[in-house]
Amino acid sequence: MRPSPDAPVEAVLVLRTLGAPERRLLRGRRGRTIDAASPEPVPTSRATLVAAEPFGGEEEARDWLASLRREGDRADRELDNAMRRLNRALHAQRAASADPSASDVSAAQALVVRIGYGSGEEAAEGRFAEAWELPRERRRTRRSMEAPEERFAAILSGRELPLAGEELVLRARADLDAGRTREAALEARVALEALLAELPSAEGLADRRGPVGDAANAALRGELGRELADALTDAVEAMEQALKRRRLSG
Repeated sequence: MRPSPDAPVEAVLVLRTLGAPERRLLRGRRGRTIDAASPEPVPTSRATLVAAEPFGGEEEARDWLASLRREGDRADRELDNAMRRLNRALHAQRAASADPSASDVSAAQALVVRIGYGSGEEAAEGRFAEAWELPRERRRTRRSMEAPEERFAAILSGRELPLAGEELVLRARADLDAGRTREAALEARVALEALLAELPSAEGLADRRGPVGDAANAALRGELGRELADALTDAVEAMEQALKRRRLSG
């Protein structure tokens, strides 16, 4: 994987499907009649990201893994980088297959997350010389729209309708977290206009029009610079805070 044709390789992505049913066991075209909905075994996918640069030796690799276990922030950054690269691959698949249902994933959705080291052949087979399996609490989504169960029930029952801007802000956030700043800028412009119409009294949102517009215009021409990317991030956070205040006041 590399971000551009001239950039160095960042990582190697190895994808495996585990537990796939044999083709001879797949159902025919006509289906079958049933009287109970029994659970069906499902395959799982394993994604392994192998760093392009090798360690200087086993001692260096062991020290690296030990430091991740000691320093939670370093482990979080390692996991964030891995998820960003995996979602870049899913974005490529979505574009290549023209399939809008192929969505990004988060670490919280994974059955298991492991960080470790070993030979390239070991990693490709899901084996390690040594590895650390992250506890599930470390993988919870840190950013949330915080909708309580009561609101979930209200939306499903039709007693409340979510704002159009809510979905648009979520899409802008997903693009930002995945490193797709151009897409995030374009999403954010539409999201901001929707929220200004739906929440006209929201404090501070109107002031974001200029920076978000500048970021979106720059996105049409190419990649955003650091200053515009930071302004875009601040604007998306402001929109998230406006939505949070609305939920808490409701």
